[in-house]
Amino acid sequence: MKHKNEEWTNVISSDHSLFKLNLKEVWDYKDLVYMFVKRDFVSSFKQTILGPLWFFINPILTTIVFTLVFGGIANLPTDGIPPILFYLAGNTLWGYFSTTMMSVSNVFTGNANVFGKVYFPRLVSPIATIISSFMRLGIQLLLFFMVLSFFLYKGVVHPNLWALLSPILIIFLALFSLGLGMIFSSLTTKYRDLALLLNFGVSLYMWFTPVILPTSLVKQKLGSYGFLADLNPLTPIFECFKYGFIGSGDFDMIRLLISFLFIIAILLLGIIIFNKSEKSFIDTV
Repeated sequence: MKHKNEEWTNVISSDHSLFKLNLKEVWDYKDLVYMFVKRDFVSSFKQTILGPLWFFINPILTTIVFTLVFGGIANLPTDGIPPILFYLAGNTLWGYFSTTMMSVSNVFTGNANVFGKVYFPRLVSPIATIISSFMRLGIQLLLFFMVLSFFLYKGVVHPNLWALLSPILIIFLALFSLGLGMIFSSLTTKYRDLALLLNFGVSLYMWFTPVILPTSLVKQKLGSYGFLADLNPLTPIFECFKYGFIGSGDFDMIRLLISFLFIIAILLLGIIIFNKSEKSFIDTV
């Protein structure tokens, strides 16, 4: 029982706004964020022979396969971009988005034991996931810049000032994966079947994103329905990235701004659903 002159140092309550992020509280738990990031990074390559080298191996192998199958056998166009560079750019961004989104979508079910034993801001887990995935992206971007430097030396590519937008593009890519991940994380606590469909859905979504097929080819095949290719919020981000660093692509600033607005809306929706679900998820997991 609390005495008359005592004051609680911490008060745990579920009565908070659906829009509240509790970023100050998350900052107080920054050491826990660091521990989660370290755990995710180490566990990814525990008991592996090559360790962090898989950060390079995965995009290299995927790019080689795409180049041989889609660029060589299928002979699909790549908007005048060298096939290796085209597929590597797409795989780098897509790998970050898909990995982050799938990891965030597993926050509740994957950490149910921890959440049920000790209190900490639930937002710590998805934030740690975003950071650990960003570390992987940084290593893979280094590979992309190495390959880009080779083609730049050959005079094949022509970067421009739009490349300066790349940090903003990556931030919105992270926000989109965070928003979608929080939505699916909340839904899969009640509907486990959704988790089984999510892997298939993400793989299917890649075909609607300019990772394998350039946007210009998709619009050409769709004909009068070519505008549907721009409905994917990832398309302007991928195209701006390629246009900035390679100098080729179907880039439009208006579509990029619309994409940013849509991503913000998804993020807000994700925050609402996440905050609503965290109050009762432990009873349904």
